[in-house]
Amino acid sequence: MGIQEIRYFGDPILLTPAAIVVDFDKELRTLVSDLTETMLLAPGAGLAAPQIGVSLRVFVWNVDDVLGHLINPVLTLSDEVEIDDEGCLSFPELTYPTPRSIRAVASGFNMFGEPISVEGSQLLARALQHETDHLDGVLFIDRLSKSDRKIAMKEIRESDWFNEAAKSGVNIAIKDSPHSFFGRNT
Repeated sequence: MGIQEIRYFGDPILLTPAAIVVDFDKELRTLVSDLTETMLLAPGAGLAAPQIGVSLRVFVWNVDDVLGHLINPVLTLSDEVEIDDEGCLSFPELTYPTPRSIRAVASGFNMFGEPISVEGSQLLARALQHETDHLDGVLFIDRLSKSDRKIAMKEIRESDWFNEAAKSGVNIAIKDSPHSFFGRNT
C-alpha cells in the first residue's frame, strides 16, 4: 500500500479508541511499514494507525534518528511533568505548550508478537504518550490549558486545511474531550 493520507482533526476515527491487535500477520507488518513511510514523508516524530484511518492499537516513532514501533502499548509514567511545545500531523502547523510526563515506559509487542518495552525521556517520552493518546481517542489539544485550547480552536477554525475539509462537505464536529486528565489540562 505505501504512503497513506493522514486524517485531520474532525475525522471521527481520531476520537474513537482503537481495537487491540490480535493477529500478528503480514497485514500488520504492512501497516507498520505504511505508517513508517507516511511518518517519514510528512515528516513527523510519530504516527498512530488511527491517523491513517486504521482503528488498531499500533504506532511508530522517529526520535533522534531512531525508528521504532509498538503494538498494544501500556504506559507507565513518571510523576514529574514538563510543559513543552507539541504538534501533531493531524493538526498541520499547529503547536502549543502541552504537559506530559518527563519519563515514560511503554510496554507492548513488536510486529512479530514479541514482547518489548521502550523507556524514554524528553522527546521520546512525549512521543510515546502522544501516540498512545491517539490509540485512546485523545488528541493533544485535549491536554492544553483551557486558555491555550481556546486559542488553538480559533487557529484551527481559521486554518486552510480545516476550511477545505468543511467546504468539501466533511461534517466536522468540535467538542470537548470526554477524557479526564486528573488536573493536567486545566
